[in-house]
Amino acid sequence: MTFLVVISNNGHMTSSATATTLDDFVDAVLGASRALVGVAARSLAAAPEEISLPQYRALVVLSSRGRARAQDLAALLEVTPSTGSRMVDRLVRKGLVHRSPVEGDRRAVDLEPTASGRALVDAVTRARRQEIARIVRRVPVSVRPELVKALQAFAEAAGEVPEQSWSQGWTE
Repeated sequence: MTFLVVISNNGHMTSSATATTLDDFVDAVLGASRALVGVAARSLAAAPEEISLPQYRALVVLSSRGRARAQDLAALLEVTPSTGSRMVDRLVRKGLVHRSPVEGDRRAVDLEPTASGRALVDAVTRARRQEIARIVRRVPVSVRPELVKALQAFAEAAGEVPEQSWSQGWTE
């Protein structure tokens, strides 16, 4: 099935003669998500440090923010504070995250990725980019602009952080 998703200037899907039904669109996204989960799993399996997908997600969030309080990280990951705390404990034990007390608030703790944490995010991101590039090369050039717009709108709707310099490699 061929489909075209039309994105308006405000980033919302609009109808067109070739637009699909919402169910068709959801099915297409589900298929793409299965493919991307495979890419994610393979890139994590090749990481220099054993890390779970939720732990990796925490590292990505910290990398995109630079530094975050523990309770804010849990909220951003949509996990309970106790789950977030256990996840951070594991990342600290692995040397991927550094905790530092917040001056003036003895209960608050700031978190930031260590150099090893940044290197791991960089290695996984690089592996994902390479595999995704191989896949994208098989997508017909004529549909790539519409696909880019649709994927950007999808990521924005999901609240995903935009690609930044941290995802392309570290420059400190």
